[in-house]
Amino acid sequence: MTAFDSVRLQLDDQLCFKLYAASRAVIRGYKPMLDALGLTYPQYLAMLVLWEWQEMAPEQPTLKALGQRLQLDSGTLTPLLKRLEQMGLVLRRRAAHDEREVHLALSEEGKALRAQVVPLKAQLLCQFGDQELLEMEGLRRSLDRLLARLSE
Repeated sequence: MTAFDSVRLQLDDQLCFKLYAASRAVIRGYKPMLDALGLTYPQYLAMLVLWEWQEMAPEQPTLKALGQRLQLDSGTLTPLLKRLEQMGLVLRRRAAHDEREVHLALSEEGKALRAQVVPLKAQLLCQFGDQELLEMEGLRRSLDRLLARLSE
């Protein structure tokens, strides 16, 4: 008998399914907040990184750097950023030294949107008790370790 013989091929035993279902449930929970902001979940993630960069920007705040941070390719990010630019939240500029390099910055509207997120995010977290928040923090740390191992 091999180790594979003991693997149970049942849905509820699959970590990948639990992660997928949990991800969808979390995104559903964010939907009212995101609707109020006029953002999709992927757009919100991009804005989170751009707000981080506002405080401590990388040497090159580029499309490539954003893709690395979000673990998304440029084919996914380009239309997302184009829409954020149309919404007046993000500025995209091609580098003078290399037209393939796209530099990113927040517009004034994009910077101001952050202030709207804080109370909405606090309201979202108010649904949870202290113990649940501690458990979520532990889960986040466990997922950080899992992602690091899978990225090796």
